[in-house]
Amino acid sequence: METSYRNRIFMFLAFTAIFLFHACSEDPIEPPPPATPGEEFVVPTIIPQGNEDYLNVNSDHIFDQNQLHTFELFIPESSLLFLDADPAREEYVEGMLVFQGDTISPVGVRYKGSIGGFVNCVSGSDWSNPSGFKTCTKLSMKVKINWEGREDKFYGLKKLQFHSQNLDPSQMRERLGYWLFREMGVPAPRSVHARLMINGHYSGLYALTEQIDGRFTRYNFEDGEGNLYKEIWPLDYFGNAQSENAFIQALETNEDENPSAEIIRTFAQSIADRPIGQAQSELESVMDINELISYAVVDRTIRNDDGAFHWYCEGGGCEPHNFFWYEEPNNQKLHLIPWDLDNAFENIISNANPVTPITDDWGETSNNCQPYANPGLWTQQRSAACDKIVATWASYEQAFEQRKTEFLNNAFSQAQTEALLNTWANQIEAATTEASNTHLDAIS
Repeated sequence: METSYRNRIFMFLAFTAIFLFHACSEDPIEPPPPATPGEEFVVPTIIPQGNEDYLNVNSDHIFDQNQLHTFELFIPESSLLFLDADPAREEYVEGMLVFQGDTISPVGVRYKGSIGGFVNCVSGSDWSNPSGFKTCTKLSMKVKINWEGREDKFYGLKKLQFHSQNLDPSQMRERLGYWLFREMGVPAPRSVHARLMINGHYSGLYALTEQIDGRFTRYNFEDGEGNLYKEIWPLDYFGNAQSENAFIQALETNEDENPSAEIIRTFAQSIADRPIGQAQSELESVMDINELISYAVVDRTIRNDDGAFHWYCEGGGCEPHNFFWYEEPNNQKLHLIPWDLDNAFENIISNANPVTPITDDWGETSNNCQPYANPGLWTQQRSAACDKIVATWASYEQAFEQRKTEFLNNAFSQAQTEALLNTWANQIEAATTEASNTHLDAIS
């Protein structure tokens, strides 16, 4: 970030005094108490009449940037205690969802999160292997509308994801990051803030971020019935195309329809067969280059260092995470979709996080493409541009600089960014204050 005003804009986005991987408090933590008699209820099965808003209005209502919605969950006490006893097992229990006068019941409810989602929030001492009982007021939650075969959608959605933002003092990273990707023409989930009540008690302010699934692909693509793959890079660490079975195992859609991964597998093989950095025609044949360049511009400018360009190394190999691939079956086009932006922005001013920073500039390589660890960082990494796809991607240097200039002058301009952040800050101010006054561990 060359200009000082952007440093000022992101001071509150980048300050991570809550260092992500600090040890938990040394004070003893009591496990959750046993269930209290008399606080149970049977989750009812409610048959909708058909005129409910949630059956007739689409998802734009849920992701309206001008609204701060409140959602209520009701979970039997014993089931909630079951969830709290071991959040990292991510098992569903039955509950009820109440929203704007409508009750959807039953739904599935569970805690969710990767390693970062549970840091300092479960009793286990190993941050890299979350375990133990819940110790934070808020944890990210997933609500499964299509619970036990329900076919009705909730404003066109099958699932709701409430992200706790516990490691984001600004409470803005996800919402701003995804908004910037979408403004630049990159298919990305929608994200807004939301208040969440659990059993009548205010849990706090969450990021309500769109699930990337078949509903997402049909909303974002006219050719939206194709394969969606989660966290599989087309080439492996050694530059070979991933196997057909590996792609099938990574499928998030069409799993039960005798799927074929021919489109992405053929693309991967065509890149693998070319010298590094020299597969422009292969890349252009299946991907929108403007969209691809925009992805790189946004990702690198907001320092989304825990995303597709961070090749983490352990166990003799390296691979990236936090992304999806979608392939259009008729157009035979591929799209890369960003995911999990809770660590974006934090490394802009300095490497505030000891795990996530990418140490190479875009397109650069280090250590002769062997894994390496920089002083002060806790993990080994491999330069992303050692991968043939990324190396070819980074070869569009002039297009990258042109698109970056457009990004900084428009979507990410000072006026635009300050206006957005001010609007959203005003929108969540009362909810943030309410959480701070209610819970000792809330962001204030």
